This record gives sequence, structure tokens and C-alpha cells, in this order.
Amino acid sequence: MQKEQVILVARKEPRQDEARFNSSLEELQSLTETAGGEVSKVIIQNRAHIHPATYLGEGKLEEIKEDAEQIDAQLIIFNGELSAGQLRNISDRLERRVIDRSQLILDIFASRARTKEGKLQVELAQLQYLLPRLVGQGTELSRLGGGIGTRGPGETKLETDRRHIRRRIDDIKRRLANVVKQRDQYRKRREENFAFQIAIVGYTNAGKSTFFNRLTDSHSFEENLLFATLDPLTRQISLPSGFQSLVSDTVGFIQDLPTTLIASFRSTLEEVTEADFILHMVDASHPDHLEQEKTVNRLLEELDASQLPTITVYNKKDLLEEDFIPHTFPSVTVSVHDPIDNKRITNKVEEVLKEEWHTYHIHVHASEGGKLQRLKSQTIIDTMEFLEENESYAIKGYIHPDHPMRLSIQS
Repeated sequence: MQKEQVILVARKEPRQDEARFNSSLEELQSLTETAGGEVSKVIIQNRAHIHPATYLGEGKLEEIKEDAEQIDAQLIIFNGELSAGQLRNISDRLERRVIDRSQLILDIFASRARTKEGKLQVELAQLQYLLPRLVGQGTELSRLGGGIGTRGPGETKLETDRRHIRRRIDDIKRRLANVVKQRDQYRKRREENFAFQIAIVGYTNAGKSTFFNRLTDSHSFEENLLFATLDPLTRQISLPSGFQSLVSDTVGFIQDLPTTLIASFRSTLEEVTEADFILHMVDASHPDHLEQEKTVNRLLEELDASQLPTITVYNKKDLLEEDFIPHTFPSVTVSVHDPIDNKRITNKVEEVLKEEWHTYHIHVHASEGGKLQRLKSQTIIDTMEFLEENESYAIKGYIHPDHPMRLSIQS
């Protein structure tokens, strides 16, 4: 099938950092390709201020229109957020479908959602984004109707009145509230059983799903695309000592994520806020990896998750062309395709936990099989020695400060 030809448009401020601008533009190109479009041309205008009516100047819009006719591009994507009026005015002048960066990201999320919750959250984000842009009738609306491949709510929903859309938004919110209740029940069960949870977070395309799959022997969607994973997956793993943990693969973060998306994906990102430990995956080979790392750290702060024990995993060392100096500690520099490196990550997790947790030294009789099993799976055992004279095990290890068993263990 022939890919849709797309023109990317960006405004560059006079004092804007060159590398930062180029990185944002490259990201827009990757997003377009992820959504199934083909970038035919990139048009940049150096302009100090956004034109309130048309975002760019009239002359530049005329140039975009001529280029679009010449290469038969049916979609124009702006690397910024357009107001309802700007969208309408630009669409009228270009006589083409026009979307902005936010709608493109929403479009990708629409194609990636797999679970019922994920689909509801995407639709909510799209409707909240599109509601203020529902102005006028006919062709104006159809040009607003979805991005590449016109996914998502689509024209039929958009051509109904605002009241219907508001009703749909309320309905989705009610359904999502029920999902949150189910999550709370699951969370309480987890706390009662003291299930330790590790969340893998990071900028989109940092290698989170690849690592998750290697670690858990799973088959989540793994491809060199932005937002390859949308719905959070959770699996159980054993760390090197035998300690059992749940590990979650989360949606990739990105700079300038639409605010409607952050709000509606709050419960998805709660996988992070409810975690006990964070593995922050960074693509060390990316030229803008420092900025990507900062973006994720900012979002973790917004989610009140920045105080959790964290290891920064600098991934893709096999693609590095020069010596790499980590920016954050504790950290480990790896290629998640290498099983030895993945073992180094899990060893590092236990190393950090030992520093955070309480030590204990206990004797457990051989007949107390249940207690022995709980210690093996819910604490980190350092040494375990069988004493024949009294048929017991002398165990030294580390336990979470809030673990219910800690009171019955003599430290």
C-alpha cells in the first residue's frame, strides 16, 4: 500500500538552540513514520513570534501550498500545537488536511491501544483535544477528522454536536473510574501479599520492551518505533538471589506530550507511582539523550515518583562510537541484547536494595518450610547455612523496612 505523503512544518525562534530544534524535528519525522506516513519535505520558517491567525506568515503558507500540490502531499503536520482558529485558517488556505504534533501523537496512540482501558483512554484524550476545535461544518470538520489514515474517533463522531461528545466524554470517565477501582483492589491484594514492583520507564524507543521481554521471556510488541508499547504489562521475575518481584513495562515518555494525554493516561502511569523501584532506561546512543533523560525525570517528579529508588540504565552501548560517561548514579551502561548485561542490571538492583533495606540474621528450623520459602522469595538472602546439630538454617539477609515479616525477624 502506498504511504501517505506528508510535509512537515516547523517554526524556529531566532535564539532557539540549534541541536534542540533539530532533535525535535527528527522526532516529528520519526513520529510521522511510526504513524505510517512518508515525509516528502520539511519546511522551516525562522520567525520570532507565532502569527495569531495562521501560525506562520502568509507567504510561507503559499509556499507550503505550492509544494504540497507539486508533490501531491495530502497531509501537513506542524511541529507545535495549533489553536482551533489557526487549524481552521491554515486548512482553508492550504486546502489540505492539517494536524499538529499533539494530534499526531494521539493518532499513534489510537493505533497502538490494545486493551479496553487503553482504547478508552485514547478516545478520551482525542475527544478532549478535538472538542474546542469543533468549529463550523462540512469540509472544515472532515479536515480535522483524524491524522494519518484518519484513525481514532473519525469523522462520523466529529460531525455530531458538542453535546453528544461531552456525553461520550462523561461516559468514558465513568468507565475509567471503574477501572481505577479495580486497580485499587488489585493494589490492595498486592500490598497484603507484599508483592514488590519494579517499573521500567524511559523515553520512547529507549529499549524498555526489549529488556522487558528478555527479562521475563515475554513477547510484548517490540519494534524500532516510537510508542511501541502503550498498555502496561506486568510479569513476575526472580532476581539473582531468588527474590520474587513484579516488573512492569510502561508507555514511553516524550517531550511536549499533549496535556490531554498526560491527564487521561494518569492511571496507566500510576503503574510507575505505585512501583517500589524504578529502572530508568536511556538510549545512550541518542545525540539528545541528556534532554530525553531530563524529560523523563521531570515527568517522574510530576507523578510524585522521583523519590523512589532508581537505577539509570544507559542502553545501546553497542551503538556508541566513543567512550560514554554516565550522567546519573547509580547507573549501569549496557546493551539489553546481551544476556550478561541483563544479569548486571538485576545484580545492580539487588545491590541498591541492600543499601536501602534492613539487615537480618535469623535461625529457622528445617520443619518451618513455609517461613523458609517466604524468606527466599520476599527477602534478599545473602548466606544460608544448614546447622546439623539443631537441624536449622542460619540465614543472613536483607528485608524491606515495611515488610510485615520484619517484626518477627531478629535483626
